[in-house]
Amino acid sequence: MHFKQQHIQIKNIDIHLLNFSAFETSEYLDQLTDAEKERFHTFTSAQRRQEYVATRILRHRIFGFEHIHYDKNGAPYIEGEGYISISHTKNQVGIAFSKRHQIGLDLEMIQEKAKKVCKKFLTTDELLIFDTNSDLEMTKVWSAKEALYKLAGRKELNFKTDLQLEKVTESEWIGKINHASEEWFVELNTFVYENFVISVNTSAKKKI
Repeated sequence: MHFKQQHIQIKNIDIHLLNFSAFETSEYLDQLTDAEKERFHTFTSAQRRQEYVATRILRHRIFGFEHIHYDKNGAPYIEGEGYISISHTKNQVGIAFSKRHQIGLDLEMIQEKAKKVCKKFLTTDELLIFDTNSDLEMTKVWSAKEALYKLAGRKELNFKTDLQLEKVTESEWIGKINHASEEWFVELNTFVYENFVISVNTSAKKKI
């Protein structure tokens, strides 16, 4: 079996996951729209092709044969279906969905990379709040900021100064976005699922 589909619901957010092993992408091109097939053929990496096709397989299982569009900031959407966010990590793709508000989803494998460079994306206050010696905590922090970045619309944001985090519980955090002289906050959920971290906002952006 190449694919294993799973579903997680957090408040009003549906997170659909598709775990996949190596597969022959050419056998699943019927799951892609004509425009998606054109883009597929621009990828030279076998891994990127698998991630792209796996995402469309998951999309097809959730929404049917609907094209994934991208706005001017690179954020994905499906017309008439509400708000979506897409992420992937090793052999895993995810689509988060909400009918109520914009969302940002991030999936990250737990590893020490974020810990090694944490001073580049954590404020002085965050360095005191979070355990910088923990691979897991630093992966969660990085993942939460990635989710905020997607939610903000992939503007030119600095992870250290423009995206900030506060911890409420181990899984419930508050995220702040500073952009164009405006400040916004959202409720975030960041947690471990199997061997990777999932981060997603569970509320709409609200002005501070």
